[in-house]
Amino acid sequence: MDAAVPVYGGIEAGGTKWVCAVADAGGELLATEVIPTTTPETTIGAAVRFFERHRPLAALGVGTFGPVDVRPASPTYGHILATPKPGWANTDVVSPLRAALGVPVRLDTDVNAAALGEWRRGAGAGLGSLAYMTVGTGIGVGAVVNDGLVHGLLHGLLHPEFGHIRVPHDPVRDPFAGSCPFHGDCLEGLASGESMRRRWGRPAERLDDPTAWELEAEYVALAVLNLTYALSPERIVVGGGVAKHPALLPAVRERLLSLLAGYPGPPVPDGPGAMDEYVIAPRLGDHAGVVGAVELARTARPAPA
Repeated sequence: MDAAVPVYGGIEAGGTKWVCAVADAGGELLATEVIPTTTPETTIGAAVRFFERHRPLAALGVGTFGPVDVRPASPTYGHILATPKPGWANTDVVSPLRAALGVPVRLDTDVNAAALGEWRRGAGAGLGSLAYMTVGTGIGVGAVVNDGLVHGLLHGLLHPEFGHIRVPHDPVRDPFAGSCPFHGDCLEGLASGESMRRRWGRPAERLDDPTAWELEAEYVALAVLNLTYALSPERIVVGGGVAKHPALLPAVRERLLSLLAGYPGPPVPDGPGAMDEYVIAPRLGDHAGVVGAVELARTARPAPA
């Protein structure tokens, strides 16, 4: 790495770990580091030390767990709001990073960062729209529509919370009441990694029961159906730890085609084979979020001429 050439920094700030990276002006990753998410002071301090080792830094992008204030003009911009993550409610993420590193900092949600990364450098390259759904401990969706990230009410304070939509829940087939502390059997309450752990008594990565994965595919397919008809994205990327199970996405594609029932939708005209390119795994793998965070940085400061 040439010490005289500015680099762009990115942070995928998760509830379990922060992934920090620096990239060149073209967005290629040069170095990464994983930092456990402990207290705000310790975690942010470790991130600062990583970027201090990789100067000169031109700008920094952050994709964070939330809920988070993403309105740049807001006095609480960059603050994580009423999160259940112990010790992190009302934490200012942006100001300490900006003060310590002296560079522009652009922040968005973790799922929007992943959507941006896949759109710019992964599965959505060349497309005008893309939705990224993460199915992990929780469920969230980030979306690019008309070449821009989707934000929500109050100019971005309330970003879309797709994990809390309602999906059909048959209590005979699935008597589990749901794990969401707010809504019970919303999508996240029925299909997240946490809901699977509570329903089946073990984490998703240790579940081999075909019945469990058939039910999970049903809920994820219903979610993808809602995304298809609500946003009509050109591609839907499904990531997160739960989505890594090899049987899940093939079952989701098959069930989605059945749920569409012949009604017009992006993949229908080309038949079943089109599903393989419509609902896909992240092409950036586990790096989608941090690559997207770097892309936020690259838009926070114009690239040098």
